[in-house]
Amino acid sequence: MAGATVKNPFAAFRFLVEITGLVVGGFNEVSGLQVETETEEYREGGVNGYIHKLPKVTKSPLLVLKRGLTDADNLWGWHQEVAAGIIKRKSGCVIMLDGAGGERWRWTFLDAYPVKWSGPEFRGDGSALAVETLELAHRGISKG
Repeated sequence: MAGATVKNPFAAFRFLVEITGLVVGGFNEVSGLQVETETEEYREGGVNGYIHKLPKVTKSPLLVLKRGLTDADNLWGWHQEVAAGIIKRKSGCVIMLDGAGGERWRWTFLDAYPVKWSGPEFRGDGSALAVETLELAHRGISKG
């Protein structure tokens, strides 16, 4: 096809995580960027060729952030506040970068708070990095 431009997909290892407008560290992994609309099946009398699927609620799973454990204990502290009953909701973004470091996509999560913090697994026979994991409940993900 003459004049068609091929668009290559972006690399999944170039990203940033911002919470309340500040980049909060080098994360190794982010998962849970998902939005799903549940449906309800409805059978219409006399229609045998298909079943209607009616939309219900739209939801997102927990957002899971993983990073190498450092002296920065801000994620641990945030979770400890929640465990003590002090819920500080924070909004943030996961930003995908292109090869030159420019922003290509931005997913915004709203009013998040940590529901689970996991520390590293220790093994004396390996040389893996110590990793902390933070799981965030939030009020939805949007693009932009």
